[in-house]
Amino acid sequence: MTQSPILPPCCPTLTTQWPLPQALPHAVLVTTRFDPQKFTDGDFQRCLIEPPASVQRSVAKRQAEFLAGRLCAREAMRQLDGRQHVPLIGEDRAPVWPQEVCGSITHSCGRAAAIVASAQHWRALGMDVETLMNEDRALKLAKEILTADEMQRMAAGSGHLLALCVTLTFSLKEALFKALYPLVLTRFYFEDAEMLEWSEETGRARLRLKIDLSEEWHSGKELEAQFSVGDGHLLSLVAVSA
Repeated sequence: MTQSPILPPCCPTLTTQWPLPQALPHAVLVTTRFDPQKFTDGDFQRCLIEPPASVQRSVAKRQAEFLAGRLCAREAMRQLDGRQHVPLIGEDRAPVWPQEVCGSITHSCGRAAAIVASAQHWRALGMDVETLMNEDRALKLAKEILTADEMQRMAAGSGHLLALCVTLTFSLKEALFKALYPLVLTRFYFEDAEMLEWSEETGRARLRLKIDLSEEWHSGKELEAQFSVGDGHLLSLVAVSA
């Protein structure tokens, strides 16, 4: 457990305990819980973090989640190489990391996390946290998130795993986008990738692209991913090695 010199009441603790099945060598992952109701004016200033204008104009929930994510990112960077660095937002709304570093930030419903690593070891990282859907919500969103083949595989599985399967597919595709977008600079969507298999026991999954994004990242290209489930949330990670 580690704690910055100044942390606000809305985000009082940061932790570096690895929450996923397999730790990535030469990477640092920091997680936190935050409470938007405890966010107050001046929290950014006290934490020495400058929010972009779009965040300053937003509601307390958005400001709290942005602050929590950047606090995680700053601590992860400090533990990685000693720098006190807070990534800015690029024109594409993605975090801007130093050239020799790759990373990812995520937040959802009171949870935030950031992962960073040296670009010598990892080309890209994509991480996503989601609140587990209930079965009704999963059924409503399944056709927007899953491909036809994924729908067929889900239908053949156990009914009680439906909500987990839809949440996991959504989260993994979000993580996949975060990982690949900096490499290809091309946007792609839920129908452009599919989850081939996953195991709740091992926390491992396998994804496949269904679209050509570049010569390297082409249709049929497969990637490994990992995830963890706990306390009503799901955390997923896609990592591309150097």
